[in-house]
Amino acid sequence: MKKIILISLAVLVAAGLVTFMVLKQQSGYTKVYAASLTREDLSTIVSGTGQIKPTNYVNVGATAMGRVTHLYVKEGDKVKKGEVVATIENVQQEATVNGQEAAISAAGTDIMSYIAAEKTAQANVEHAQADLEQKKLDWDRAQALYKDGILAKQDFDAKKAAYDLDVANVAQAVAQLNQAKANTDSARGHMKTQVATLQANKDMLNRTISVAPFDGVVTNEPIREGETVVEGIQDSEGSTLMTIADMSVVTAEVKVDETDIVNVQLGQPAEVTVDALPNKVFKGHVTLVGDQALLRSTGVATSQSTSGTEEAKDFKVVVTLDNPSDELRPGLSCTAKITTAHKNNVLGLPIQALTMHDPATDNAKPGDVQASSTNAKTNPVQGVFVVQKDAHGKLRATFVPVTTGITGSTDIEVLSGLNNGEEIVTGPYKTLRDLKPGALIKRDKSAPIVTTSSSS
Repeated sequence: MKKIILISLAVLVAAGLVTFMVLKQQSGYTKVYAASLTREDLSTIVSGTGQIKPTNYVNVGATAMGRVTHLYVKEGDKVKKGEVVATIENVQQEATVNGQEAAISAAGTDIMSYIAAEKTAQANVEHAQADLEQKKLDWDRAQALYKDGILAKQDFDAKKAAYDLDVANVAQAVAQLNQAKANTDSARGHMKTQVATLQANKDMLNRTISVAPFDGVVTNEPIREGETVVEGIQDSEGSTLMTIADMSVVTAEVKVDETDIVNVQLGQPAEVTVDALPNKVFKGHVTLVGDQALLRSTGVATSQSTSGTEEAKDFKVVVTLDNPSDELRPGLSCTAKITTAHKNNVLGLPIQALTMHDPATDNAKPGDVQASSTNAKTNPVQGVFVVQKDAHGKLRATFVPVTTGITGSTDIEVLSGLNNGEEIVTGPYKTLRDLKPGALIKRDKSAPIVTTSSSS
């Protein structure tokens, strides 16, 4: 029994010595997380939320006052350009058109009669001219005979009178022909007036028939059959029959925070997700970047706001989808992720590893550090702590200034200061914030060494 007790005491003493040596060895060390740098592809993403909108849509308004007699389409229906979508009662307009067409038909008959009269007058002129030629020959012979003393004076005067009468008949026939032509021209003029009036009447009739201005989808139909519509201001109640949207070109109109808008440019690629269509991503590109700041609370442009309060602002950005789907509907909520920068095979650094450090405080005593912070301006430098071995093989944290480039979702590009494969301190945040250059460090076994991952 005594032997067992002695053996147990020896084991406890040995365990205590081992624990003491381990604690002594670890005293003065700081546990940190570490990661090895690798090359990766980095993308800077700017997000914005908004809604799906067609590039082209129109509110089909009433162009005539009356009762809606037919609605040939309903919300969600596809329509073709020129397709009749609605009609308004048109009894009066149709009767006016029919009456005007009858008047034109009668005017056409009048013109035909005037043309016939014109031809008759032309025949009379030709007949009178033929008689005149005959009378002219008789008159010429009578003059010769009378000169030779062969023809009596009475006969000579009769030939002269007959000739003069035919001259007058020709003049009268020509005058009647001209009058007939004038009547024909007048009838044709009246016909043109009647045709113009018919065009106006047909226009009034056509205003009672609404057609689709282009291929599209009916997205709104606030009117029902039997209701009365009036001509009025666009979008006013009682004047809009329906809304037709051209869904061949679909956009995502989103709002981007003012701090990110400076990086958004036309043509940049984007990915759009729609809340109603999970697991679907639509590719697109930026086609409009707004230049007016919008108040986030009201959506009103700052140039139109009379409020002087300072608040967060957004800017409108329009992303045109490259291949829109038939499932998309105007007004669906969406999120656009715009790639404002992209680089391949760059050295990536975890963002959380970056810290600010003032080299002037490295060798100062605590009192000196406090004095320098109160009496002089500090000049912090951006950098990271690199894991390096000293001459005794111990791990130490060495501060290295770095310059950075584009920022991904988790990593940031390193332009200078570090090399591929170097091991850096990535955390914990509280430890990293208080870590001093040259401090002894020890890798935290609970957080295995990882390499940086690609950001997109």
